[in-house]
Amino acid sequence: MPLRISVIGTGYLGAVHAVGMAELGYSVVGVDVDDQKVAALSRGEAPIYEPGLDELLSKHLASGKVRFTTDIEAAADADVHFICVGTPQRHDGLAADMSYVDAAVDALAPHLARACLVVGKSTVPVGTAERLAERLVKLAPAGSDAELAWNPEFLREGFAVEDTLHPDRLVFGVTSEAAEQRLREVYAATIADGTPVVVADLATAELVKSAANAFLATKISFINAIAEIAEITGADVTKLADAIGHDARIGRKFLNAGLGFGGGCLPKDIRSFMASAGELGAAHALTFLGEVDAINLRRRERVAELAREVVGGSIAERRVAVLGAAFKPNSDDVRDSPALAVAGQLHLEGAHVAVYDPRAMANAERIYPTLEYAESAVDACRGADVVLHLTEWQEFRVIDPVELRGVVERPVVVDGRNCLDADAWRAAGWTYRGLGRP
Repeated sequence: MPLRISVIGTGYLGAVHAVGMAELGYSVVGVDVDDQKVAALSRGEAPIYEPGLDELLSKHLASGKVRFTTDIEAAADADVHFICVGTPQRHDGLAADMSYVDAAVDALAPHLARACLVVGKSTVPVGTAERLAERLVKLAPAGSDAELAWNPEFLREGFAVEDTLHPDRLVFGVTSEAAEQRLREVYAATIADGTPVVVADLATAELVKSAANAFLATKISFINAIAEIAEITGADVTKLADAIGHDARIGRKFLNAGLGFGGGCLPKDIRSFMASAGELGAAHALTFLGEVDAINLRRRERVAELAREVVGGSIAERRVAVLGAAFKPNSDDVRDSPALAVAGQLHLEGAHVAVYDPRAMANAERIYPTLEYAESAVDACRGADVVLHLTEWQEFRVIDPVELRGVVERPVVVDGRNCLDADAWRAAGWTYRGLGRP
């Protein structure tokens, strides 16, 4: 009989994980406290835009393999329970807010009257799993037969469905061979496809995700720091990145200088990691992440500075076209979006800002309702004194600079992602400015 799976929390992580588990052949119930989200998912409406998610959701609602409810008791009979709730940054500091994870375990545990495995997937400070394991045994009627494990997620927004079904690695944080074997059973098809498995203790599994995000953030901020030097010296950071990227010890991925990272993971995760290190008495070990964060935030100001510079010093009363609102392409996620941060800053300085994004318009408008939102890239650029390319959607990469020149007031573009064809834009009569490029 196929395993029965419950997924507690049906936001970005949970919704994708629930349909992914259904695609792997399991009977899945997704549980969330938000009745509107549950109702939408039950109608086949995903809470986020993620390529492939809508199709899988519709497929498995129709097959009956996945259903959604606000009733936590519906999860009672599951063999494996995945905790997929958020851990946002606290309002009063850098640390992660663990209230949602704690609440999920507290709500689930009283319904666990039989042997089962509770698996955390959320990004948490080290020590959380050990604490929750003790609480689970205390609250669950099954006692020690309700075991806790940690299986961190490594999803890339825009590729989350692919990463769920075909991950580049699986990490199992366990305290018993039985827990390891149960997780191997859950992911049997994935493992059979060749996905490597790392079996570790709980603390290591927790640290893996924090360390991975800290490393990626550091690599991005490193190349952006080099871009600052390149701008002063007249060097080309994109050529530099190509050159050092050929070194197998370094690699080319995540060496794209530009506006920097955003979203709901990297920024808050590196801050939470720093806070956790401080609580452990090892704040000195991660002080460099403070500069990683600072470099990242400086890139936003640099783009705003370039926008002012190319229009003569003051952005007030100028028309600014912003291409992009999501923090990255193939997503509608605007959490800590660098693109919207720049748009909002220029708006505060008196600019008339028109924004266009293929997917994130509704989410952007909820956060920045005073900005103007256009129906297309061309409409956003009408009468613009400067065009800011801030999210690297394919639609923007292939836009015709000749056509666009016909609708702007001044053909000036600031490429905040360094992915437009500078030669083609210049040949079309544009003044092109990139980050860290001559």
